[in-house]
Amino acid sequence: MGVLAYIGLGSNLGDRRALIAAALDRLRPRRVSTVVETEPWGVTDQPRFLNAVAELETELAPAALLDRLLALEHDLGRVRTERWGPRTMDLDLLLYGDRRVNTPSLTLPHPRLHERRFVLEGLAELCPDFRVPGLDRTVRELLDHCPSTLLGASRERVS
Repeated sequence: MGVLAYIGLGSNLGDRRALIAAALDRLRPRRVSTVVETEPWGVTDQPRFLNAVAELETELAPAALLDRLLALEHDLGRVRTERWGPRTMDLDLLLYGDRRVNTPSLTLPHPRLHERRFVLEGLAELCPDFRVPGLDRTVRELLDHCPSTLLGASRERVS
């Protein structure tokens, strides 16, 4: 039996819906949250994002899963030029079971998970009672305490 991992998906360039669908087709998740449209953050002069969270069961180690996600981003046309800039596909490893990882290339849980309302909302659809390692709160508690002014507060349901 594998580990449940949660992946954040985002796209704001090209055919966003088709790119999200292509990523999900390759990831083969067990479940997927509602897809929402959100305002960009960091670099705000760019198109709005489509975002979702996927739950998948994996036997890959965290670093190997991250490598797979980065390769998939590349396959879907992502070119890294500007931090928080526009992108065809963004795949963030949010949670990997109850594991905590802190290496130069990977931090788990995702270090900004608790600041991103659209991520917490997606996770709350899939695993509201999951206790986030290191934060000692459930996903639902993190969402309940996440100010609406944090990332993803302005969003629209698109599916």
